[in-house]
Amino acid sequence: MANLTIQAPAKVNLHLRVKERRPDGFHNLESIFAALAFGDTLHIELLDEDGALEMRMEGPFSGKAEIPPEKNIVSRAVSLFRSKTGYARGLGVHVDKRMPLGGGLGGGSSDAASTLIALDTLYKADGGSLDDDSLAEMAALLGSDVPFFLGKTGVSYVSGRGERLLSLKAPKNLFLVLVNPGFPSETPRAFRLLDEFREKNGENATGRGADIPNSTGNVPNTSEFCEKLYAPPRDWPFQNDFLPVFLNDAEGGNGAAYREMLSGLRGLGADFAGLSGAGSTCFGVFSGWEKAEKAEKSLLKIWNCVKVTFLLAHRAIPDYNNSTEKGRHRKEMRYGDNRYQGP
Repeated sequence: MANLTIQAPAKVNLHLRVKERRPDGFHNLESIFAALAFGDTLHIELLDEDGALEMRMEGPFSGKAEIPPEKNIVSRAVSLFRSKTGYARGLGVHVDKRMPLGGGLGGGSSDAASTLIALDTLYKADGGSLDDDSLAEMAALLGSDVPFFLGKTGVSYVSGRGERLLSLKAPKNLFLVLVNPGFPSETPRAFRLLDEFREKNGENATGRGADIPNSTGNVPNTSEFCEKLYAPPRDWPFQNDFLPVFLNDAEGGNGAAYREMLSGLRGLGADFAGLSGAGSTCFGVFSGWEKAEKAEKSLLKIWNCVKVTFLLAHRAIPDYNNSTEKGRHRKEMRYGDNRYQGP
């Protein structure tokens, strides 16, 4: 069997509300996740020695320090898959890291999900059998955001701690510009700051006053709220609960950077600008590819990590050909046969 390559797409949170803390220590969330045609790439090679695992991480965001196997989410995904299925083929995994660490783009979670998809493909090629529910259970054990990257569509309304997904159709002809400020945002610290911010401002656990019964304010149900996704982005009611926290974070001192990223995106024609996840990447949504490309070029004069991209129609598919092809506007790794609403 030929070596296998699979993409691990980045995601943005077009909307993110943090609700009450759960008994398991996680917070309930309300979010709209959108996968992007940009991210990491995993190359998987079958080795002769059963049970072997050789890991190699390269790329601009691979990090200088070696990550212990028990903390590397790709290694953990391999171990979990093997323990659940008995699949013992030796594996060499090469991860090309292009997503900035601590950027709110779901890099580790996407790498883990793509590892599960790839291993499921190899396992079934060897005669194994595994249903989608079993794969989803493994994903939930690895992390809150991992199940999204197993979804059949590229956009989902996400609730619970991230394990409950409502698949949505990607809106057409929208292009995103990602801007990373060059510093990471640590998720535990972000939640701590959020709790402190709410306590200081007299807000309840959902960030609203006690007279508002649910996190979507005047929106009566999930279906109606999700329909807002198909309105022009300038009319989106979406928000991110972490953004006002970071804008007022005197301790971290990064509020000015967030303001500059968002104002820069809006000033260059973004119809919507927001923060992804718990930071630190901001993004702008543009209605035209050329306008998005011009914004990318302009922002690269200020920030080192800027990327123009588009929404995926569905999850990435493993590719046995290890091929790349030149896109209509730039070189991009293939996302299987993903039919996106792109340029």
